[in-house]
Amino acid sequence: MRFKKPLDVLLLEASTSGEQTLKRTLGPGNLVALGVGAIIGAGLFVQTARAAAEHAGPAVTLGFILAAIGCALAGLCYAEFASMIPIAGSAYTYTYATMGETLAWIVGWDLVLEYSVAASAVSIAWSEYLNKLLETFGLVIPYVWCHSPFQNSADGISGIINLPALFIIVLISLVLIRGTKQSVALNGVMVILKVAIVIAFIAIGWGFVNPVNYDPYIPQNMGEMKLMSGKIGFWDFIRGDDFGKFGWSGIISAAGIVFFAFLGFDAVSTVAQESKNPAKDMPIGILASLLICTVLYILFGHVLTGVANYREFAGAGKEASVSYVIESYMQGYRWLSILITVAILAGFTSVILVTLLAQSRVFYAMSKDGLVPKIFSVLHPRFKTPYKSNLIFLAFSGLSAAFVPAHVVGDMTSIGTLFAFMLVCLGVLILRITDPNRHRPFKTPLMPFVSIFGVIVCVIMMIGLGKPSWERLLIWMGIGLIIYLTYGVRNSVIRKNQIADK
Repeated sequence: MRFKKPLDVLLLEASTSGEQTLKRTLGPGNLVALGVGAIIGAGLFVQTARAAAEHAGPAVTLGFILAAIGCALAGLCYAEFASMIPIAGSAYTYTYATMGETLAWIVGWDLVLEYSVAASAVSIAWSEYLNKLLETFGLVIPYVWCHSPFQNSADGISGIINLPALFIIVLISLVLIRGTKQSVALNGVMVILKVAIVIAFIAIGWGFVNPVNYDPYIPQNMGEMKLMSGKIGFWDFIRGDDFGKFGWSGIISAAGIVFFAFLGFDAVSTVAQESKNPAKDMPIGILASLLICTVLYILFGHVLTGVANYREFAGAGKEASVSYVIESYMQGYRWLSILITVAILAGFTSVILVTLLAQSRVFYAMSKDGLVPKIFSVLHPRFKTPYKSNLIFLAFSGLSAAFVPAHVVGDMTSIGTLFAFMLVCLGVLILRITDPNRHRPFKTPLMPFVSIFGVIVCVIMMIGLGKPSWERLLIWMGIGLIIYLTYGVRNSVIRKNQIADK
């Protein structure tokens, strides 16, 4: 028997008010700001340089375009669901209504990768840029106190703990406990600051672009050349070491990596239950934030790889790549380097805020359904926020940030998100078939093609992330299924009710 959560039950929950209900305080402007706040962050300022240096070269812009296509397809599906089911939980809730409890649990557990681990990855980047800012004033945090134990400096010094990354996780978690409206107001200020600085970098940096850095635009991949000449087979190439190392396969791998940069528009859907007019405002928040950031990303990647050669980002320019480019090639704009570092810190802070906010809302929904302990849905008596959930994820994300290297948590976030997006695209199609007459304030256009292509593009980018990311995903899912079978199955509210009705 496949246990689903009826849409009528979801809509009833969305309309219910009371002591244990989230407050509806967010308008369309707040939602767009939340989306932009979560999207523009570590993915843009850190992952762009990494994707260019290791996978795509100047063609990282094509990686952004591929990632944006996948996001646009998923975003249209998210918009339909979010307008139709205005309740906390995002992809978890949508999957519960369309594909049943087991897959819903998998998605909910998967979203821990997307949000909590993303917060860890961004906080690590926050630590790197804080150090960069302090250096301009002659200060420095010792390597051992701002790197994980698994990292070593060029001088052979091993890290102990990343204290700045832990600090920002703690600070933001306390802000979130204080209240959603206050958190969104803080996010709005940071969004304005970082968007203004990104535009300034693009506008000023355009004049320093050296066309030589775009030659070749798509660096050669030796494995692809062997494949085209018939020296190796397709699957040998896919499994080999050359896959994803430049060429067209490098663009696919780059898309999977910079996909991390698009995290955020789906976080808008997690606060549907706190939106004043979700049927109208949720599609605006999701699609507008995605469109704004896609344009900025493509321009940013073009300028970054045009001012400096992509090879430099594998060495000296690896950490704090934007500041490196400004200081090395944009003479006379040291003030911009300082200002952009401050803006990046603000940007990272807003990303951490939104991702931790989203995670607590997903587990709030799962807790209300009985799939995780009730502690995750306990609201603060005064602030009406799931404060205990915030504290638990403070510990989880904080420890990850303090002790795990950035590239590990970054790739885990990307593959987890792509998996969730794939199921959302599939869920919209299933619901169109099983419940075609349901009122849909926003309808995904060009169905079923948008859903089908959304699934295909997400799978392609997941393949591009490579074997280690798949292994970590399977291990993570295995842990989640054990928890579900030992706790969720026995405590599921829907399962108990439907069995009792039989």
